Amino acid sequence: MTGSGQGGLLARPVFVSGTGDKMTDCFHMKLSAEQLQGISSLTLAHVGDAVYELLVRAELCRSGIATAEQMHRTTVSYVSAPAQAAAAERIRGLLTEEESTVFRRGRNAHVSSVPKGATTAEYHAATGLETLFGWLYLSGRTERLTELCSMLFGG
Repeated sequence: MTGSGQGGLLARPVFVSGTGDKMTDCFHMKLSAEQLQGISSLTLAHVGDAVYELLVRAELCRSGIATAEQMHRTTVSYVSAPAQAAAAERIRGLLTEEESTVFRRGRNAHVSSVPKGATTAEYHAATGLETLFGWLYLSGRTERLTELCSMLFGG
């Protein structure tokens, strides 16, 4: 993603592939190991937060959630830091060595604040989970995301 800023405003992104061609499929990313290593843990967590929430919402749609209010309330119950920390605990023993390293990288990242409804340990575990999901998505490992979601959501 590249772009140029004007007058201090945020740049409008131009989506391009790794070869400089315009990206045609942003749902199937495949960044190199070098590119992924260059992304901060908290940036991976930021991406992973969006990926995790999208996967939760998709699963809720599949399961028959019909109204926006139901969708919102149920989604919040899955994406809160305590819920994500519990999800991380459920899959921790199933992670590969590489995935565990990414999880720890996110869990150990310095965060500036912790939300009121979570302990510091829960927030760090949730950040580790989000970092893992961001890394898996950006590395193109969608099959593995599907496996982990199946484990988490019982699909």
